[in-house]
Amino acid sequence: MKLGSLAILLAAVILLPTGASAQSAPPSPRPITVDDYFQIQTVHDPQLSPDAQWVAYAVDKSTVKTDKNETRIWIIPTSGGDALPMTVEGVSSSHPRWSPDGKFLAFLSERNEGKTQVWLLNRQGGEAQQLTDTPQDVEDFAWSPDGRRLVLVLRDPTPEELDAAKEKSTAPSHSPSASDSDDKKSKSKKPWIIDRLQFKVDEVGYLDRRRTHLYVFEVAKKSLTQVTSGDFDDAEPAWSPDSKLLAFTSNRSTPDPDATYNSDIWVVSASNGKGAHLTQVTTNPGTDTSATWSPDGQWIAYVTQLDPKLFDYATKHVAIVPSTGGEARILTLFLDRNSIEPRFTPDSKSVYFIADMDGTQQLCQLPASFGQGSFQMGNFVCTIHDRLMVNNYSLGTTGAMAAQIATVDRPDELFMIGGNQYKQLTHVNDALLSQLKLTHGEYVHFKSKDGTPVSGYLYKPVDYISGKRYPTLLIPHGGPVWAYYAEFSHLAQLYAANGYAVLFPNPRGSTGYGQDFCKAIFADWGNKDFQDDMAMVDYAIEQGIADPDKLGVGGWSYGGISTDFIITQTTRFKAAISGAGAAEFSSLYGHDQYQKDYETELGFPWENQAAWAKVSPFRNVAKVTTPTLFMGGNIDWNVPILGGEQMYQALKRLGRTTELVVYPDEYHEFSLPSHIQDRLERNLAWYAHFVKADGTPTRPAEPSPKSTD
Repeated sequence: MKLGSLAILLAAVILLPTGASAQSAPPSPRPITVDDYFQIQTVHDPQLSPDAQWVAYAVDKSTVKTDKNETRIWIIPTSGGDALPMTVEGVSSSHPRWSPDGKFLAFLSERNEGKTQVWLLNRQGGEAQQLTDTPQDVEDFAWSPDGRRLVLVLRDPTPEELDAAKEKSTAPSHSPSASDSDDKKSKSKKPWIIDRLQFKVDEVGYLDRRRTHLYVFEVAKKSLTQVTSGDFDDAEPAWSPDSKLLAFTSNRSTPDPDATYNSDIWVVSASNGKGAHLTQVTTNPGTDTSATWSPDGQWIAYVTQLDPKLFDYATKHVAIVPSTGGEARILTLFLDRNSIEPRFTPDSKSVYFIADMDGTQQLCQLPASFGQGSFQMGNFVCTIHDRLMVNNYSLGTTGAMAAQIATVDRPDELFMIGGNQYKQLTHVNDALLSQLKLTHGEYVHFKSKDGTPVSGYLYKPVDYISGKRYPTLLIPHGGPVWAYYAEFSHLAQLYAANGYAVLFPNPRGSTGYGQDFCKAIFADWGNKDFQDDMAMVDYAIEQGIADPDKLGVGGWSYGGISTDFIITQTTRFKAAISGAGAAEFSSLYGHDQYQKDYETELGFPWENQAAWAKVSPFRNVAKVTTPTLFMGGNIDWNVPILGGEQMYQALKRLGRTTELVVYPDEYHEFSLPSHIQDRLERNLAWYAHFVKADGTPTRPAEPSPKSTD
C-alpha cells in the first residue's frame, strides 16, 4: 500500500541514522523487549508560539530503576533544528501554554512538595517562577488573549487545605516534624460522608460535594477572583477574543447533574465574580463539550452527542452556535464519524477537527457555513490522507499548524503541516527505533459470521516466513466504544518479537465505522463482538498465518471482559489473560463508577435481571477450560478487581488452571513502571507456557534480592 509523503519521511529516519560512520555498518536491528517499553518517550500537547516560530510540547518518560514517571517541557523551532529543554529533569512539568506576546511559557508543576501550580518561564532563559499559590491543585488554566489574566480550574478546597494555607501564610518555615506527620495521619482517617448519586470514580475514589469551578487570576496583581460556583462542575474554559467572556462546559442544566449525561456550553463575564450572570449557549439534552471561539467572536464551535440514551455509543459531532446563544448547526451529520477538537481558521470561515475514520484519525476541514443551502461534499477536506493517527494539533493565529502524529511503525512525533507538505520536527524516539527490528501492522478486512464487514490490524511475527504457521494471540480492545488505530503498539511489537502473530480486531462496538456499527452491541455484549473477534482468528488461519492449535487470547478493561466472554463460549484457545475484566455485572452496580451507564443500557438490576444475566459471562463460567490468568489493580474503580476475583474463585473451585495477580495501589491505568514491567513479563510467560508449550514456567523469574551492603 502506498503510504504517501509522510511515510516516506518516516522511513527516511531509518535509512539515515545520525552519527553513523560512512565506513562502518550499523549494528543489526534486534527484537524489541519488555525494557524497551520504558525507553519509548511519549511526545504530546503541541503548542505553537504566537509568531509561529516555535512549538512547545511535553515529553513523558518512565524509569523502572526509580519506579517513577516524569514529564518535561521542550521547545523546537518550526523551521527545524535542535529541541531545547525548558524544564529540568527530576520534576514533572506539563501543560505548556505561551503567553499571547510569546515572551513567556506558563506550565503546571508540583514543586517543593506543594500543590500543582502555574509556573512561568521566560523564553530567554532563567529559572521558572511560581505564579499561582492556591490552597488546592490547579487542574487547568488558559491565558486571556490580552495576556493580563489566566482562567484557572480549581476544585473547591477541603477544610484541611484551607487550614494548611492559613498556617503557611502565618507560620515561619520549619522542617516537618513527627507531630506534623501524626497530624496528617489523623486527618486522613476521617470517614467519607456520601450523599451523591454518583459517589465514586477511578483515580479519585469516593466523591464529596466539592466541585470544579472557574477562577480568574490577575497576573500583575496575583489576585484571584472566583467566577462560577454551585453544586455543579465547570471545566474546559475558553476566552472570547476580546478577553471579556469565558465559554465553558458545565452540567448545571439539570437539578441533579449526577442523574443525566447532559452538559452544555455556557458563557460568563470574566470580570464580575461568582455572582455574574451565566448565559446558557447550548440546550441539547446530550453531552456538549470542548467550546472554542471564532476569531471574530461571533460563533462558538463545540463537540456534541445528540442521543443521550446511547451515551458513549452516540457519534460525537462538531457543531457551531452563535456565541450569544441561538440555533445550533451540526456540521458533521453527513460524516457519521466521531469528530473532536474543533478549531476555527484565522478568518473564522472554516473549522478544523479530528475525525475518527476506519482505524485512523484524520485532520479534516469544513466551511463554518456548511449545512446552509445545498450539500457539497467537495467542501469536506481531509488534510492528511495516509493511514496514521492525528492525536492532537495546534493551529496558530497565522494559520500555521503543528500536529502530533503516530503511525503503526512510529510513536507520536510532531510535524508541521502546510498544504500537502509535512515536515517532521521532533525525532525523540529515532535512536531507539533505529536499533529495533519491527513488524508492520497490516490493516485487513474480513467478514463476520453473519456477513458483516469487519476490519483490524494484523501483526505478523518478526522474521515471518510465508507459508509457515505461527502461534497467534487475539487481543480484544477496551471500551467497548473505542478501536485499534494506525498507531505504534509496543505490546503488538513485543508479542511479534517473541514469535507470535498478533490480531487487533475492531469488532462491532468499535468507533470509526458509524453509529449503527457502534451501537450494534448495545445491551448485547459478548455476542456480535464475539463473532467478529472469532472471524479475525478464522481469517488469520485461512491466510495460512495462524496455527489453529496454538491460539491465545487476552485483553484489558473491556478487552478483559471480552476475554471472559470468549473463554465461556469456546475452547479453541490454549491460554487466556483477563486484565481488569468483569464477570457478574449486578455485583458491580454501586461498586464501580458506571451505575448511570448500567441503568441506561440494562435497566435496574432488580427489575431487569434477565438483561443483566445476559451480558454477564459469569453465568457460563462452568464451561471454561482455558488456563486463565486474571489481573488488576486493587483500587481500580473503573473495572474493579472484584470481577477477576469472582472468575478466579469460580475456576479454582471448579478445579481449572488459573491464577490471580493483584497489583497494590494501582488504578485502572497502571502508573508504576515496575508493575507494568511485571505485567508484561507475566503475559509472555503465561502464553509461552500454554500456547507455545515450550517449557517456559508460567511465572517469570523473581528478581534477585537487592544487596543491603
